[in-house]
This record gives sequence, C-alpha cells and structure tokens, in this order.
Amino acid sequence: MKFFVDTADVAAIAELNDLGMVDGVTTNPSLILKSGRDIIEVTKEICSIVSGPVSAEVVALTSDEMIAEGRKLAAIAPNIAVKVPLTWDGLKTCKVLSGEGFMVNVTLCFSVNQAILAAKAGATFISPFVGRLDDINLDGMELIGDIRQVYDNYAFKTQILAASIRSANHVSQCALMGADVMTAPPNVIKAMASHVLTDKGLDQFMKDWAKTGQKIL
Repeated sequence: MKFFVDTADVAAIAELNDLGMVDGVTTNPSLILKSGRDIIEVTKEICSIVSGPVSAEVVALTSDEMIAEGRKLAAIAPNIAVKVPLTWDGLKTCKVLSGEGFMVNVTLCFSVNQAILAAKAGATFISPFVGRLDDINLDGMELIGDIRQVYDNYAFKTQILAASIRSANHVSQCALMGADVMTAPPNVIKAMASHVLTDKGLDQFMKDWAKTGQKIL
C-alpha cells in the first residue's frame, strides 16, 4: 500500500520523504488555509520535494470552471493530480481532464455507486472518506472493502485512495481491505511506530544496560 501524506506543511513532508515514507501528497482547501501560503506557491514547492502524485484541489463548482482551474493546477508540475469533488460536474471535469492525460483524484466519496461513476469517468484515484463515515455511525472500512470487490470484479484501473484516516488502526485496516493508497496526516503516520510493548521492552533493556556499567561510545 502506498503512503500519501495529507498536509501542506512542507517541513513535515520533507521529513517523512527523507525516510521513504511518502509516495505522494494530498492537499485540500482546508490544508492550504492552515499552511497560510499561496496555493500555487506551496503546491509547487511540495512537487519539488515529492516525486509521486501531489493532489491539488479545484474550488469551483461548475464543470467549465473546474476544468479551467484543473488545467492551471496541472501546469504547476507533471506530478500534479487534479482533485475534484464527487459531484456530477466533478465527474464531467474528471472525464475531460483524464482524457487530456492528467491524473485526477475524485474526492469526497461515500458510496460504491459514486466510486463506480468515478472509475467510468477515468479517475486515477477515488478517495473514500473512512473517518467521516465512522463519524455518522457507518462503517468506513466496509466501504473500502466493497469498492475493492467491485473494482476487482470489473478490472477498473482506478486506485482506491483511503482518506479521512484518523488513526494508526485505520491504516492497518485499509491495508487489510486492499486499499491501493492511504493518505493520512503526519502525526498518524508517525503513530504507526508506537506500541506499548515496544516502550516497555526498551525501558527494560535500558535498565539492564545501565547495570552493566558499559558504554558503546
């Protein structure tokens, strides 16, 4: 499973990229706001750090305007994936931009039917929002599994990009469900390294080492 990092924080992206933990980046209007930077400027910098897909989201609501914005965003760098919402106008935009050879990430997916439409419109990625489904007492992981089954049934090439990842457990569950990609904030990716038994074992090793009175350096 590929790891995308869900942030517009350039320093956090660079740190994870240096460790080989970044296969791509996803951004959205909320993350751009949080960065406090110009969308074109910060997206260009991210694309210079990461070689994989970098999702940059349109903000228009009509297909003609989305297409124009998408073309402008795609011109930033060759690894831009234009992010469009899963609306009828978003699907129209996906069809046009994917037909022009651009990567397209169709976002805000909450059903299998939506995922099928995105695949037929030529989406490179479909982004089901796991955490937001959990928030309303629906099973986000069940949606990942259902989309996986349907895509495999018909050999759709669209990659399942699990989004709205809230915890390290979400990451492992997405991997078990067969998601092609997951995108998560930097703190969630880092949390994957944590385990209470690792901490407990390391603490015991350090106590025993201190008793030896030895030094390595």
